[in-house]
Amino acid sequence: MDNHKTNTTDTFDYHEAFSRTLGWITEDELEVLRSKKIAIAGVGGVGGVHLLTLTRLGIGKFNISDFDTFEQGNFNRQAGAYLQNIGRPKIDVMAEMALGINPELEITKFSDGVTLDNIDEFLSDVDVYIDGLDFFVLDLRRAVFQACYDKGIPALTAAPLGMGVAFLAFQPGQMSFEQYFRMENCDADEKSLRFLVGLSPAMLQLGYLADQSRVDLENQKGPSTPMACEMCAGVAATNTLKLLLNRGKVKAAPWGLHFDAYKNQFKTTWRPWGNSNPVQKLMLKIARKSLMSQREQQREAKAGDVAPDMKKTASDIEQVLEWARWAPSGDNTQVWDFELLSDTSVRIHGYDTRDWCVYDLRGRASQIAQGALLQTLEIAANKQSFLVDWQLIEQSDESKTLIDVNLTKTQTAPAAPLLPYIKTRSVQRRLLKRNQITDRVKTQLEQIVGDDYSLIWVDGNSRWDMAKLLFRSAKLRLTIKEAYDVHSKVIEWDSQYSEDRIPDQAVGMDPVGLKLMRWALKSWKRVQFLNRYLAGTWLPRIQLDLMPGLYCGAHFILTAKKTPENTEDYLNAGRAVQRLWLEAARLGLQFQPEMTPLIFSQYSESGQRFTSDENGALQADEIRQRLKTFFGDCDLHSGVFMGRLGYGPAPVARSLRKPLEDLLIKSKEGA
Repeated sequence: MDNHKTNTTDTFDYHEAFSRTLGWITEDELEVLRSKKIAIAGVGGVGGVHLLTLTRLGIGKFNISDFDTFEQGNFNRQAGAYLQNIGRPKIDVMAEMALGINPELEITKFSDGVTLDNIDEFLSDVDVYIDGLDFFVLDLRRAVFQACYDKGIPALTAAPLGMGVAFLAFQPGQMSFEQYFRMENCDADEKSLRFLVGLSPAMLQLGYLADQSRVDLENQKGPSTPMACEMCAGVAATNTLKLLLNRGKVKAAPWGLHFDAYKNQFKTTWRPWGNSNPVQKLMLKIARKSLMSQREQQREAKAGDVAPDMKKTASDIEQVLEWARWAPSGDNTQVWDFELLSDTSVRIHGYDTRDWCVYDLRGRASQIAQGALLQTLEIAANKQSFLVDWQLIEQSDESKTLIDVNLTKTQTAPAAPLLPYIKTRSVQRRLLKRNQITDRVKTQLEQIVGDDYSLIWVDGNSRWDMAKLLFRSAKLRLTIKEAYDVHSKVIEWDSQYSEDRIPDQAVGMDPVGLKLMRWALKSWKRVQFLNRYLAGTWLPRIQLDLMPGLYCGAHFILTAKKTPENTEDYLNAGRAVQRLWLEAARLGLQFQPEMTPLIFSQYSESGQRFTSDENGALQADEIRQRLKTFFGDCDLHSGVFMGRLGYGPAPVARSLRKPLEDLLIKSKEGA
């Protein structure tokens, strides 16, 4: 324990330093705050911000504890985490920062942390205790809160959850920490669950966690945000002020507060009997089930999810391929395998799905996807200071492609502004805002596709006509057996994410529609029955085509100025598609392919039979004629991609990708 008080400098004036608070408090109240002592256990994430906030409020005395040192993993949220402080004790750094605000502070430092042996000394003459201990330090936390309760000291905890704060106050003579959380005789996992569920009965933070795997109770790790830590300090300091000045009501447990800035929601919670409340018991049951499921998923998780810069032993080409594998492909088919030739070269073995997928006319969709792969590979390589040279090897089988790719080191890394969007780029099939896409944004998108391609836009009032066309095209898509065969294969049910298919939650239908779709896709006879007697296509056509066609910023078609004729042409078209998609993501736009009208039109143009349904060809002819009214015959002939885009939320469900090791030919041969 160290007592620390600096001599007041000639230039420091307490009343001047904190005069801007006056008005919200009086001068007499400022003097009261100056005389008070606050204890803060832990001065890392929330604790350090508590210390600085309360110092700026004018509090004059502190007992603080921490035994840890700063490291880079603290940079995202901790007030004292700077490069120059790496390896330094947090308690020393934070004391210096607080004294830099008020050199008259009286700070007592407990550099070995709070222990069972020094709790009484740590809480000596303290007016309010504020919890800044790490989430998983539960037995010590229980002991500190119990000591506060026994000594009649108000004890506050403000938990940073997601992008919000959950607050509980334990006051003398009211419900204690143990009476609320009920942790006695529980194992470590159960204590953690009870603490979490008790802290946030409203659970406002659920629903926007982007990566569930980052919550790891077993290894005592979890995600955090700087915004949440700052909000914790504001809420805790405000309630500290009310307690110290006897102003305003402080809601004590079992009452709690939860504000989530991400969801724009605020809840006042009330849980009589704490975690013994029936509602809390139900939440704990759900939390236990969720924890078991998460543990199971972590055990089954594959190594392919690691970040591309994590594999210190991976070759240069493998690190590039970790990014490249995130390229888009129709129905997430990932029509490629990789054969490593050296540390800087790879042979891409491409294939198409024309033998089973009606949407892969002559393998063009697969070739476009492989072009998107090449573009993604080049962006990732540029980021690591490599130039890319690729060569298409002629094949006798047009359904297969072989592409040799070589990396050449360069002194200066080419610009790679699209790299951050390779993994975040996704398909948004739900409704978007109808805000017009500005001319400036259109120009940026037109420039990114390059001089060999053009974008033709359909927006404004024409969106209604396009929506009707999509509605008509969807009828063909949903009434031919060939499309059913595809749909029944590419959806992964009961899933938010899928490595090799489309998760049902990303399809774009509401729960009722999904249940109906799942039932129907069990057999072609069910589809025929629904379509014939119950207008089975209407619900999915409205939800997946008509309404999204209306609710977007614009539709577009990407056309080649020279009509594509061979595999290389379609590979280059795919590169343009990926640049367009990534640039749209960079500009904050959501994106959805709308390829079926174009594909059916090109079937009609080629005269190639694609369905056993006698009316299918006639419907394709009609779709082609209607599509020509938007784009003209020449542009339609040269069209390589159609879609819609607009502003709106990112999808909460999406397709992922197979791990790299599953795409490596040498791995398959050795399996």
